[in-house]
Amino acid sequence: MSRQIIINSGIREKRAGILVNNRLEDVFFEQDTYEQIAGNIYSGIVRDVLPGMQAAFVDIGSDRNAFLHISDLFPMLNTDQLERWKNNKLGIQHVLQPGQELLIQVIKEAIGSKGPKVTCKITIPGRYFVLLPYENRVNISRKINEPEERQRLSKLTDKLLGDKYGVIIRTNAAGKGYDELKMDLDYLTHTWDEVQNENSKKNAPSLIYQHVGLIQQIIRDHLSDDIDKLVIDNHDDYQKIVRMLNRITPHLSKKIVYYQRKNPIFTVYGIEKELSRVLNRRVWLDSGGYIIIDKTEALVAIDVNTGKYTGKKNLQDTVFKTNLEAAKEIARQLRLRDIGGIIIIDFIDMTIREHQERVLAALSKELARDKTKTALLGLTQLGLVEMTRKKVREGYGELIQKECPYCQGTGMVVSEGTMSLRVIREINELAVNEDFSALYLEMHPRVAAVLIGTGGEKLAELEEKFALDIYVSGNDELHIEDYTIKKGKKEEMADLALPVKEGEEYRLLIEEKQLNNPEDGIARIKGYIIIIKGGGHLVGDKLNVKITDVARTFARAEITK
Repeated sequence: MSRQIIINSGIREKRAGILVNNRLEDVFFEQDTYEQIAGNIYSGIVRDVLPGMQAAFVDIGSDRNAFLHISDLFPMLNTDQLERWKNNKLGIQHVLQPGQELLIQVIKEAIGSKGPKVTCKITIPGRYFVLLPYENRVNISRKINEPEERQRLSKLTDKLLGDKYGVIIRTNAAGKGYDELKMDLDYLTHTWDEVQNENSKKNAPSLIYQHVGLIQQIIRDHLSDDIDKLVIDNHDDYQKIVRMLNRITPHLSKKIVYYQRKNPIFTVYGIEKELSRVLNRRVWLDSGGYIIIDKTEALVAIDVNTGKYTGKKNLQDTVFKTNLEAAKEIARQLRLRDIGGIIIIDFIDMTIREHQERVLAALSKELARDKTKTALLGLTQLGLVEMTRKKVREGYGELIQKECPYCQGTGMVVSEGTMSLRVIREINELAVNEDFSALYLEMHPRVAAVLIGTGGEKLAELEEKFALDIYVSGNDELHIEDYTIKKGKKEEMADLALPVKEGEEYRLLIEEKQLNNPEDGIARIKGYIIIIKGGGHLVGDKLNVKITDVARTFARAEITK
C-alpha cells in the first residue's frame, strides 16, 4: 500500500494531504485569515458564573469569552469537592468566583455564534506521548494491541517518568526504544515547565503557550515508518523538516522530498481536483450510486442512493453493495470535510440482517482510521445509523465558504417569474402615490425577459394598465433578486433604456422564433428584444446582424454577411 504526505506551503496558507494508493484520504489546512487556537493554553479571568448551566465564561483576551463547564474543572477540585460533584451536590458557584484567574486550554474552536470551549485538564501532545501534567496514570493506545508490547512500553514509561505526571502512550511509540521515548518525554516535561514559568510572569488574560503549526503537527502526528515519502514545495520548510528529523528520528529524514516542478503540487498529485468535489452536496460512488450530504444547525444528514447502479443479481444484492461502498466513502468524506457533531446516515433499506451487520462493520472499520474521536451508536427503529464525531473546529466547507448573502443559507433564490411580480407590485405602488410619465427598470436579463414577454406583449399590458411608458434594461452583473426603478419624463427614460442604435452591428445568438411571425428570430441584448428578419430557421446559431429600426420595447435587425 502506497502512502504519501503532500504539503503545499504558500504565502498565506499551508495545506497538507495524505494519499493512500494515490487517493486523497485526509486533508489539513492552516490559513492566515482564520486563527486556530485549539490547543493553546491561556491564563484567563472568570467573568461570569452561571449556576443554572453549571458553567462559567472566561476571558482569554479574545473577542468572545470562552465556555468552561464544571466537568472540565477536575484539577481544581479537592477530594471533598470531587465526591460532592459525583453525587450531583457541587455547584460551580462553590468553586469559581468572578475575577478568579485560571490556567486553561482551548479544546474547541469558536464556531458560529459560540465562543471557544476550554478546560482545566491540560494536555501537551508529543510524537510518542501525550503529557497529562495534573495526573499520574499511564494509558496506552488501544491500537497497540500486543500484550508484550503494551507491557514493555508501560515499564519503560514508569522508569522514565515515575509518578510525577501522567501520560497517554501514542500508537507511534510501538517498537521505539528507550532513547527515542526519553527524548520525547524530556521535551514534553520541559514544555510544561515553560508553561508554568510563563504563567507566573504574565498577567491574565494572556496567551501562555501556542500550539505548533500545521507542518509540525503533520510531522508529529502523521509521519511514520509506513509513509513512503513526504513531498513539500517550500525549500525553507523542507530544510526545517530535515533538520528537525535529523535531531529526533534521523531515518525518516530520507523520506522528505523537495518538490521543484513548475506546476502546482496539489494539481500534479490530483488533490486540487478532489478538494473541489469536497464542496459538492452529491458524492458519486464508483458503482454509479451516490450519497447526499446535508448540514443543518442540529446535525448532518447523509442519504445513500443506488443512482445509476442496477447490479447484476437481484435488488437486495444491489442495495447491499451500494451501502457497503457508501460506508467506506462516508467515513472518508467525514475526514476530508472535517464534519463533526451528530451525524445521521440513511442507508438504503436492507431486509437481510447479515447485510445490516456487515455494512455497520465496514463503517466501523473505516471510522477506526480516523484520528478524530468517533462513536458509532448503531441502528434506530427507523433504520437510521446514528453516530457522532468530535467537533474541534469549523469544517472545510465553513472554512472556505460563507453563508450566501442572497439566499441566507437556504440554497434557494426567488424565481424569475416571482421577481417579475415583485417588480409589478412596486410599479403599482409608485403609480398610485406619485406623478410621472415614464419608468426605467434595470434588472437581471432573465427577469427582464419574463417581464417583457415574447414580442413585448406583457410589457404592453403593463403600460396600458398603468398609463405609463416603461423601459426595461437587462444587466448580467445584477443578482437575480436585485433591480432598480427610476422615474421621470419619457425622453429621459428612453435615453437610459435603449441599448442599441440604428445602424449598429452585432453578433447575436438566435434564441427562439418570433411568436407572431415564426419566419423571424428573437435575440436579446440585456433583456432587450431584437427581432431578426428571416432568422426563425436559424435558432441556436450566432449571426452578424445590423440594427435597422429601434422602438421602445424592441429593435429590428437584418442578417449581414
